[in-house]
Amino acid sequence: MAPRMDDVMRLCCEISAHDEIKVAVKNSTKGALVAGGTAFVGGLLGGPPGIAVGGAVGGLLGSWLTSGQFRPLPQILMELPPAQQQQLYDQVAAVLNNLDWMDAAQLIALVMGNATLQQQVTAALLSYVTKELRSEVRYKD
Repeated sequence: MAPRMDDVMRLCCEISAHDEIKVAVKNSTKGALVAGGTAFVGGLLGGPPGIAVGGAVGGLLGSWLTSGQFRPLPQILMELPPAQQQQLYDQVAAVLNNLDWMDAAQLIALVMGNATLQQQVTAALLSYVTKELRSEVRYKD
């Protein structure tokens, strides 16, 4: 991995670890389908009260199915294939356009010391995670 890309990946891991961001990559859709499906079946069987009961039961069931499926974002970032790391690097590098750094430690210090820049990098990271990885994001439990 190129040094600049490695620095940016380490920055993304540091920011997501600092904010305790966790993501569910594929199972969030399953939980939503279970919740919607049980509300639909409840509606067919019990009319309007059945929709309410089915929705409540489905929400609990969907939550239970996806619980524990959230993984720390730094872990997921380090498992990304090179092509996806490059996509993430491109998005974050656009935020860091005029910033000059020597190594990952200096980059992390520069970004973490500037609240606006930290928010911009976090926004780019979360945008990538939700749009490209189609993940559900969860902050501090």
